[in-house]
Amino acid sequence: MTALERAIAKVGGVVELARLIKSTPQVVVNWRKRGIPAKRVLDIERATEGKVTRHQLRPDLYPIERAPRPIALPQAGTR
Repeated sequence: MTALERAIAKVGGVVELARLIKSTPQVVVNWRKRGIPAKRVLDIERATEGKVTRHQLRPDLYPIERAPRPIALPQAGTR
């Protein structure tokens, strides 16, 4: 199952996803063949309340974010 299909399932169908992102069902269905446009990725992420992430939808545009390395703090008693 693709990320788009998961997003469609999470919100209850193509019609509901289209309504949530202010588009049409036909446009959403076309994304299955053509891919999701960059300008719609964040809309879909919001519509799924983050359950389908931007990285899952378009990993080419949104690589996995890595947590910053922790800053090494001096040990107690040293300066």
